[in-house]
Amino acid sequence: MPQDSAIPTTDTGAHRHTAEVAPARLLSSPLLTTEEMARLLRVDPSSVRRWRAERPPQGPPFIRLSDRVVLYDAGDVQDWLDERRTVPGRRSKAA
Repeated sequence: MPQDSAIPTTDTGAHRHTAEVAPARLLSSPLLTTEEMARLLRVDPSSVRRWRAERPPQGPPFIRLSDRVVLYDAGDVQDWLDERRTVPGRRSKAA
């Protein structure tokens, strides 16, 4: 079977495996579970779950892999926190 020259391969001895090229963004920040994010934000995991259940959803963007597996990109969480930061003495952005 011919190899696609655009997809790198890894040689592991007798077997060659085709490795998919991962988007650079996937490698730039870790993915967090609901519990890990709750610990970082110092809130109960039930609060994080409630944010997701709200209509429209509240909280940072999330990735639903299945009904039971939800992940948060650490960069998205940081952006979400930055949007909520209040600096005394600064005027807030007009809506």
